[in-house]
Amino acid sequence: MNYFYVFSGKKIKRIFFLIVAALFAAGVVYVESDNITVFSEGSPSAIYSVPTEKKVVALTFDISWGEKRTGPILDVLEQKGVKKATFFLSSPWSKTHPDLVKRIVSAGYEIGSHGHKHVNYSSLSDEEIKKQITTAHDILGQLTGKQPNLIRMPNGDFDKRVLRIANNLNYKVIQWDTDSLDWKNPGVDTIVNRVVNKAHPGDIILLHASDSCKQTHLALPTIIDQLRAKGYEFVTVSELVQQTEMKNKTIQDKTTMQQHFHDAIGL
Repeated sequence: MNYFYVFSGKKIKRIFFLIVAALFAAGVVYVESDNITVFSEGSPSAIYSVPTEKKVVALTFDISWGEKRTGPILDVLEQKGVKKATFFLSSPWSKTHPDLVKRIVSAGYEIGSHGHKHVNYSSLSDEEIKKQITTAHDILGQLTGKQPNLIRMPNGDFDKRVLRIANNLNYKVIQWDTDSLDWKNPGVDTIVNRVVNKAHPGDIILLHASDSCKQTHLALPTIIDQLRAKGYEFVTVSELVQQTEMKNKTIQDKTTMQQHFHDAIGL
């Protein structure tokens, strides 16, 4: 016995639209997959760099002690016309160097937290981790007049607990993709070559402005010149993150639009 299947025009139309919608969704996920990975829903994660095709990088400076290197670094940034950078300040240093903090803020640079005690937070209890973050938050807020929402943990150390607690306190944990290793004082040329050769679009570059880093201010002018020669612009960490969050929102909007499309054709 032979069987014949009869497809109405309406069914064919629905199948066609279903295939088109599926291909559209696959394309969006493929193109924006990096953005979804960085800002995926679920457990909090640290940010090392931001996926983008734009030639933008964020210069970041950690400061935890000393007063000899910060001024020269700020001088270089001013002389080179770099108006956007992010400084991660420890709260004890900030309390003892309010004039330098004021200068950083007055220059318009972004302030992030570098915590309170300079210890590995993964070795602390949940309550102590929270105390370290909130103590630094209160001190930096009082000194700068702004509430920081970025934090770089001392020594770059964290675990899932630290990420979760920081996230609950409305902080984004910021790491880096390019490490200058300037704290080793390996030589000006070595610092320059390491940063310039490793830098890439969306990169977060780690530098230091503490006294132990004696060559950073000497390497910085050449780093700035060579990155600019490659077509890079300097932005804050928040600007990098915001750029990707906007792209991620675009994905969500496209997904919602696709669902409305499905509903409209009865799929």
